[in-house]
Amino acid sequence: MRGLLLCCFVALASKFELLLDPKKSYEYRYEGMVNFGLGKQNLAESGVKITCKVKITGASEQTYVLQVSDLAFAEYNGFPGKNGYDASPELTRLIAAQLVKPFMFEYANGHVGDIRASPEVSTTIVNIVRGILEFFQVTVKTTQRFYDLEEIGIHGKCQSHYTIEENLEAKNVTISQVVDVTNCREKAEMYKGMATSVVDNISKQRGKSVYSTVRNVYTITPSTEGGLLTKAETRERQHFTPFNVKGGAFKMQAMKELVLLGVYDTASTPTFGPMESKGNIIFKFANIHSNFPILMQNLEEPIPKITKLIKRLAAANSYQVDSATTEDCIKLYQLMKVVPFEGLNSLWKEFEGDHEQRRWFLDVTVEIGDARAFNFLKSRFQAGDLTPTEAWQTFLMAVEHLEATAELVEITKEFLRIPYSKSDTNLWHTVVLSYGSVVYKHCAYHTPCPVSAVQPLLDMATEALKSGKKEDMILILKALGNAGHPGSIKTIMRFLPGVAATPKDLPPAVQSAAVQAMRLIAARDPHSVQDITMSLFLQKDLPSEIRMLAFVILFDAKPSMAAVSTVTEHLLDEKDLHVASLAYSYLEGFARSTTPDNHFLSTAANIAVKILAPKFGRLSYYYSKAKHMDWFDDNFLIGTATEMYMIRNAAYMFPSEVMMKGKLHVIGRIVELLELGMRLEGIKELFGAGIPGFKGDYSFSDFQAIFKVLENWESLPNDDPLFTAYSRASGQEWFYADISKDLIRSIVMALNPSAWRGSPLWTAMESLKSGASWHYTRAFLILDARYFQPSTLGLPVEISKYYNSVTVITANAKAVAKPPPTQHLHQLLSSEIELETDGFAGVTKNYWVFYGVNTELFQSGSEFRNKVPIGLPWKFTIKFNIPERKFELEFPPCTKEIPLISLRADVYAISRNIAEPDMPKETPIMPHPTESSVESQKPMNTNYWHPSYNMCAESKIYGVGVCMDYDLRRQYHHEEFPLYYFLGFSHMELKIVPVNSTKTVEKIYFEVNAGTFKHPINAQQLLQTLAQLSKKATQQVSLGSDSSSAERESHSHQFEVKSCGRDSTPEALCNFKALAMDENQKYEGYDAAMYYTPEANAHSAQLIVSQVGANTNWKMCVDTSVDARPEAKTHLRWGAECQSYEMSMKAGAFNLSSPKPTLKSKVQFTRIPEYMAEMGKRAERYIPGMALLLGFYQEDESYAKDEVSASVTVASEDSIDVNVTFPEYTVYRKAVPLSVGFQNMTTAQ
Repeated sequence: MRGLLLCCFVALASKFELLLDPKKSYEYRYEGMVNFGLGKQNLAESGVKITCKVKITGASEQTYVLQVSDLAFAEYNGFPGKNGYDASPELTRLIAAQLVKPFMFEYANGHVGDIRASPEVSTTIVNIVRGILEFFQVTVKTTQRFYDLEEIGIHGKCQSHYTIEENLEAKNVTISQVVDVTNCREKAEMYKGMATSVVDNISKQRGKSVYSTVRNVYTITPSTEGGLLTKAETRERQHFTPFNVKGGAFKMQAMKELVLLGVYDTASTPTFGPMESKGNIIFKFANIHSNFPILMQNLEEPIPKITKLIKRLAAANSYQVDSATTEDCIKLYQLMKVVPFEGLNSLWKEFEGDHEQRRWFLDVTVEIGDARAFNFLKSRFQAGDLTPTEAWQTFLMAVEHLEATAELVEITKEFLRIPYSKSDTNLWHTVVLSYGSVVYKHCAYHTPCPVSAVQPLLDMATEALKSGKKEDMILILKALGNAGHPGSIKTIMRFLPGVAATPKDLPPAVQSAAVQAMRLIAARDPHSVQDITMSLFLQKDLPSEIRMLAFVILFDAKPSMAAVSTVTEHLLDEKDLHVASLAYSYLEGFARSTTPDNHFLSTAANIAVKILAPKFGRLSYYYSKAKHMDWFDDNFLIGTATEMYMIRNAAYMFPSEVMMKGKLHVIGRIVELLELGMRLEGIKELFGAGIPGFKGDYSFSDFQAIFKVLENWESLPNDDPLFTAYSRASGQEWFYADISKDLIRSIVMALNPSAWRGSPLWTAMESLKSGASWHYTRAFLILDARYFQPSTLGLPVEISKYYNSVTVITANAKAVAKPPPTQHLHQLLSSEIELETDGFAGVTKNYWVFYGVNTELFQSGSEFRNKVPIGLPWKFTIKFNIPERKFELEFPPCTKEIPLISLRADVYAISRNIAEPDMPKETPIMPHPTESSVESQKPMNTNYWHPSYNMCAESKIYGVGVCMDYDLRRQYHHEEFPLYYFLGFSHMELKIVPVNSTKTVEKIYFEVNAGTFKHPINAQQLLQTLAQLSKKATQQVSLGSDSSSAERESHSHQFEVKSCGRDSTPEALCNFKALAMDENQKYEGYDAAMYYTPEANAHSAQLIVSQVGANTNWKMCVDTSVDARPEAKTHLRWGAECQSYEMSMKAGAFNLSSPKPTLKSKVQFTRIPEYMAEMGKRAERYIPGMALLLGFYQEDESYAKDEVSASVTVASEDSIDVNVTFPEYTVYRKAVPLSVGFQNMTTAQ
């Protein structure tokens, strides 16, 4: 009986198992469409649709032929419900030319095998066929209603969940298949431009930026031969956002349908020409390097197009950035991607003779990113026709943009052997360090990474260790640090004290480089790095600098809770307070960390800090410190981290190393930003443990003591640099330099005013006589990050980010000295120098984000564009009269608008195709309505927001103004925050504008005179008046309620004596003028003079500002005084003859000899303008809320209406009490903690 039931089940299963009869032909109707947008009715979308007939004919038992006919291709670009698909006959013809050719595929047991096609059929067309054939990739198990399988499909090897329903009336079964395309074990996907970023899997648990679902539904009718596919449909949904998909996303919806039209007996086997294998059903990527998603152009005959573009861009940006042409850089990069190697040599011959065009060509060559670029550079190195600066800059940028294949690793090895690479120190450093970067990028996509890639560096390290050359050892260790290859650990250990099998006495700089060489290996082989760094840290006989660096690298390897506990226990017994201080401060930062990568480490660090705080929590900044600060937002999936290290030694005053670096956390990846560091070897030795005569108050005597030590710099050893500086970007060290005694000596000699003819400074001055020019241009693709994946239609879906900049700096200058120096430059100190200069400094940045389908034939998707031009043009004349201590500056009048910075951004629904590359369809996702239509839409669309603003600050005196305006258009949906905050049109601009005035401005003139100058006519009268007014103001402003009456009277009397008893003549310090001259040579503007009044126990100064011009008496008078208490007072009056408005300020320190010294300040408003009073009221309303957030308390009570006072009192060694009194309330907080205690500061001094 059981056997009979088993046979029945098997028979039932065979009836529905999807089969194709090799003796029959099957004709289907196929329709596929994909759509991109935001899924809102009033927001634009784009898409494509393919319809055709598909005929499948048997060729042999397991081989079938697929033929396509009646093809139609249509594009969609517009608004749902308002626009439809538009046919594209020309593109249909181009696609049909390949798609109508026969395709052969193997098929057995419901699975598609090898696909074959004519050699000329492109991968893009084969992928479309894969999308059709995927309907036949189904596993039927009618013995089970639900089952899970891992099987291959167009998305890769993914998990599928099947559900089967049998329809007895229709006598068929419906099979539902849900494919988990997000978590495929072998996923068809590709990344580009992200080799130096680290994947953060814990961040992905907090949210994803891409989420996809795929559901296939098959209708299978049974037959005697097996199941017949009568209908199938697929729906794929994908959500993408630069942030967390939970907060709104762009949406892709792909649908395809296959409907059986008929089954026929095969009359004859179809014939076809030669075919080649195109692979299985899994999607294949093609032309990803040359298919730029943000533009489409004809790539045939690229060389003449490149020639034309480079010449046009060089001419357009010859003086300043032409923002209208910066997008053409992307066109140029794409054309360079398809130039053959021979074409690069011909282009070099075209441009090498023109300095501007040569620079543009070298800048864009690096964007090729494959073997052609490096073979071209190799030929240039061998020919030696690049300057060293051109060579290292171009090589460095080429490595930054390369796709590190095994072939490229071999090519870059050759640069280590080319003699020209060693012709310049910077060039050799760049070649060696960059080779390490190539190895790192290669290993990012090849695991395990072959040791052969890093072998040249290992051999060089061995040779450097044998020779004992310090510079060579440091360079190779830094290159090994860039490579981050686990196979280099044994070699690195040979340079480390305490772990090397045969220890050598190596300089501290070499040992430091060896420890830091493990920084990137920490992510690839964390266990080995933890073992080594833990061993170094626990060996207390090793130099403290090495132990501290090892501690930092140990935490780069993300140690376990047990490892952190081990470190904590040993720190409790640590005698070296520098090591303990750095470790504790670093743990303290990790304890507060919120970034996902430190999720577990922060817990362990938090416990460690609680254990260590009683012993090390109050160590001052005299000791070594490491600070870690970060933040992370789950809505944006974005965060940043900053780390700073100051590594000191008890025997020296100066730190031995100072480092600072930053990280960016973005959508599941960690990107190392810029890192800067200095090693202060020579300076540390020069200053030793302290500076003789240095008291710590930074007085003039302190600076004298510092300079006295600096005079001994010549006594340092010639071998050791004064200091070493380095920089890393994306975790890769790209630059380091030793600042040696010889370099300092040459700079001092070059800048010596007593230098004779022939010195560099003299030569520069001579060139300025006849006029000198300098021009710099650089086009740079800063970011080219792309992610590729297939859609169910077989069309590639791409998420790309491009960030390009064009920088231009131009400076023209001409200088004349009267009289000119004849013997040495010191003679300039008795000359009047006039310098005329004009120029431009600016950059235009373009940023794109694309999400959509991108092939060499068509593009469809959503595109964000952002352009930010920043520019500062100048033209002025400077005059220095050194004997008279006079400085003059003249500007021409402002005659046209000068944009300083602007921003323009929008999101578009994009449709492009190669049949009409110059006619793309671009619809703003949010339409730009006129103001009238906006008003009419407001009742219907309450989410529409359109703020706009224009503000100008104008000066009719100078005929110039500064304007800022912005215009935003948004549609808000609260459930889709934060994405919708950034979508829509944005425009902001800051610019200088001409202002119409009654008089024509001929020039704008500034003068600073620190020599003798004439007093203004009424200066003495004003100074006498200031003294009288200051006596009155002092009587009005009291020191505070806690001062005694006698004390206040005494202070008031002292200031009265000082104010009224000024017998001495005020000394004029300097005079400042800011004037505009009209066509009648008359001036308007402002004239300011500063005076100093000598007094016995105080420093007093007065400032008088007068408006220059007819019928004006506006002035501002300021009287300041600082006495020995210390106490500072300022009395300010302004308006007509300084009589309209008045205010006074006072600040002083009290109880300095007590344990709780106090700093008090008070501002009194006697008479102020209405706008200032209104601003004060607004601030008074705003402050309580902010004070509450900062932990302050509030007491409501009425005080003097015309004053604000504040006091800060030392409450303990590491806290203060703060009290601020306003007219209607007081805010206060007790025991505000300080990161640096007062006792610690005293200890540090």
